[in-house]
Amino acid sequence: MAIRLKKSETSDSSKKFSFLSLLIKLLWVLSFAGIIFIFLFFLYLSKDDLPSLESLENPKYDLASIVYASDETPIGKYYIENRENVPYDSISPFITSALFATEDVRFSKHTGIDFKALGRVAFKSILLGQDSGGGGSTITQQLAKLLFDRPNLGDKGKIGRAYALFKVKLKEWITAVRIEKSYTKEEILAMYLNKFEFINGAHGIQAASQTYFGKNQEHLKLEEAAVLVGMLKNPSLYNPIRFPEKAQDRRDVVLSQMYKYDRLSKEERDSLISIELDMTAFEREDPNDGLAPYFRAELTKWLKDLFASKDLLKPDGTKYNIYTDGLKIYTTINPIYQAHAEAAMREHMKVVQDRYWSRWRGMDPYIFKADKRQTALRKAALMRRVYDSDRFESLFNKELGETIAKINNKYKGINISRYKLPLIIDYTDAGKLVSDNKIGKSDESNYAKLLKNKDWTSLQEEYKAFDEKFEEEFNTEIPMKVFAYNEKGEEEKVMSPLDSVEYHLRHLQTGILAVEPGTGYIRAWVGGTGFKYFKYDHVTTRRQVGSTVKPFVYSAAIAFQNISPCQTFDDIQYTIAPGESNFDLIDVWTPNNANESFTGNKYNLYQGLLYSKNSITVRLIKEMGTVEIIRNLLSNAGIDITRKHPNGELVVPNLPSISLGALDLTVKEMAGAYTTFANNGVYTEPIFIARIEDKNGKVIHRQIGTKRETLNPVYNAVMVDMLKNNVAGKYGLGIKAEVGGKTGTTNDYTDGWFMGITPDLVVGTWVGGDENWVRFFTLDAGQGFVMARPFFIKFIKKLEADPNSGYNSEKKFNKVSGAYQYMDCTRFKQGEPEDEQQEILKKKILKNEFEEEEFGEEEW
Repeated sequence: MAIRLKKSETSDSSKKFSFLSLLIKLLWVLSFAGIIFIFLFFLYLSKDDLPSLESLENPKYDLASIVYASDETPIGKYYIENRENVPYDSISPFITSALFATEDVRFSKHTGIDFKALGRVAFKSILLGQDSGGGGSTITQQLAKLLFDRPNLGDKGKIGRAYALFKVKLKEWITAVRIEKSYTKEEILAMYLNKFEFINGAHGIQAASQTYFGKNQEHLKLEEAAVLVGMLKNPSLYNPIRFPEKAQDRRDVVLSQMYKYDRLSKEERDSLISIELDMTAFEREDPNDGLAPYFRAELTKWLKDLFASKDLLKPDGTKYNIYTDGLKIYTTINPIYQAHAEAAMREHMKVVQDRYWSRWRGMDPYIFKADKRQTALRKAALMRRVYDSDRFESLFNKELGETIAKINNKYKGINISRYKLPLIIDYTDAGKLVSDNKIGKSDESNYAKLLKNKDWTSLQEEYKAFDEKFEEEFNTEIPMKVFAYNEKGEEEKVMSPLDSVEYHLRHLQTGILAVEPGTGYIRAWVGGTGFKYFKYDHVTTRRQVGSTVKPFVYSAAIAFQNISPCQTFDDIQYTIAPGESNFDLIDVWTPNNANESFTGNKYNLYQGLLYSKNSITVRLIKEMGTVEIIRNLLSNAGIDITRKHPNGELVVPNLPSISLGALDLTVKEMAGAYTTFANNGVYTEPIFIARIEDKNGKVIHRQIGTKRETLNPVYNAVMVDMLKNNVAGKYGLGIKAEVGGKTGTTNDYTDGWFMGITPDLVVGTWVGGDENWVRFFTLDAGQGFVMARPFFIKFIKKLEADPNSGYNSEKKFNKVSGAYQYMDCTRFKQGEPEDEQQEILKKKILKNEFEEEEFGEEEW
């Protein structure tokens, strides 16, 4: 029997079916709309400030360039961000193990997104309102976070927070997925650790390890690695320097996580947790610290010039940047030699400086042997250093900086600085400024406008107020740190800022270079007494060389004029007149000996060089009839004889006075020239770069020095014998190595030199003041024999006493067949009697005994 439905039931069923159909259609529409929305939202996000695919495949972040010594130990860095790139296979297993256990235990399994972690983050951030509730992202997502800025969620409501978090997480997803497609897990982990900023100037795991624990990351202990991994959650909050208790608690969490995931036993965890946090090795890296700071400063200039060259470019055609490109710069500096050179320098220069203070006690250097003009120049030199000081610059900018900036902008051609203003502030007439050489003639009209304007009157009034503050601040005694010869290189003193500037100005300085003569490799470079307080490098500074040039005069006479080293000449005053031979003289030249007296005795070349007789040198010049022979020999020995001073005059002029040292050369040039004698007559250019590699290890540059035969080996052997004679017998150095050398002293004792040679090393040493009136005023204290020679002795003795130095004190100079016949004048060597005045001076020097210094010959 058929059952009939009531009309009302049929109607209800039809309505339900229609509603269900509509609902299904609506769900389909919403589903498609949702898919389209998500697609469009992802498309929008992909365009919204995400890292590009190219940047993911070729990640760019600043890498520090590292400077290495000859044994490939780092001695310095150049960086904007202190970061070294560490490949995965070099990362400490302690770090990776702690990282996996704490940050991403499923790292090897997921594809960049951990949905469990995402849910936890959403719960904490949205429902609990914790802005820092992120700590569950994958390592890949955390790397993604480092590639773009994350917004602050703390100032948003729940809806805004949810939207912002959702947007951020989707960005991270997209970036994380891209990263996972482009890199292996190992590469991702290494990029994350290298990219992360551990604060306190440490970028990346290697710099962090060096900064916080004073060691490379592969040498970290497990508890130390746990501290750094703990910082990954929040480096500011878990900063072990500022918040050591929080950092230790976080470290213990990391160790507990390692135990939880079976990477540590319970006993190991408990033992490590019981260790107190030790941050005594923490040290922010200072580019001024470490070995060879003067060398590294000069290296910076050299590298910038090198990479400014168009023919040394990166693969993309751009120029290398030493601060960002992660270069590896392998130098020739021997760290053991360098350390001994710096130590010997401090020991020697302390003695020299103490002697200086003693000799000048109670005397005023600003008026000593100075007329009014010289006194004014000396005080001006002091004020230049005052104007250079940070304290003066700060005060000047605070009181006058805004006004001067307005004037410089308002008046065309005006460029008033803290150096110029004190010199011109009292002027009211531009013409007077020109006549007094304060400004150039071309600037007169510009200054005329200013000096007639009320702006100048206002500036004069402001300067008067500034000058009063300056006088008060710079003449008030305060506690301050100043340079000192101690382990720290400084000490606390109470003095006025003005006195501190004068105190530092009156320190004698030094320039020292040690060169391997066979290779030209620079093994030690000391450019001054303390880089923190004295930045100026004296290895590359031009100073008069004194008698250190005489071996080249003697070599020229022997090699090119056939003058025998046994030939004798009278110790009398010689004269070279204008027009004589090929000398470019305008006036008569009649030089004295250093002690302004002549014995009338006969001296052979051995004796003439030993006692540094100017008379014998002048006689040799007269025999040669020209100084071109000497200039050419110097040129072959690496001295650029075409170089000119800023005033246009030749550095090595065609004048006979160069034979007595009246030419300005650098320690580097002199050390290079002396490689000729130590290297069998072959000049070897000093170099300091072995190779430079890019961040991938590709060699991009090698420094190749010039080599050329400068002296015939026979004549060179004669010269070496004469240099050996200078430091033999009663003038011996007391060292094991075979050695030769020559001292040098310039007029008024402003420069003291010693050039020492051994078969394995040439050492050039200069000592003097930055200003020519910062000096000694007697021969016994101001000669090169006293100022520079003792450093050489201390340095070589330190190398010989150190079994790890590798210095070969047994090596001998080359024996050259045929040379001995030129040297066979033993009876003329040191046994000759000297005049009474010389003996008196020598006894005086020896009697003073100057705090264990040795004295003897020089410039007699």
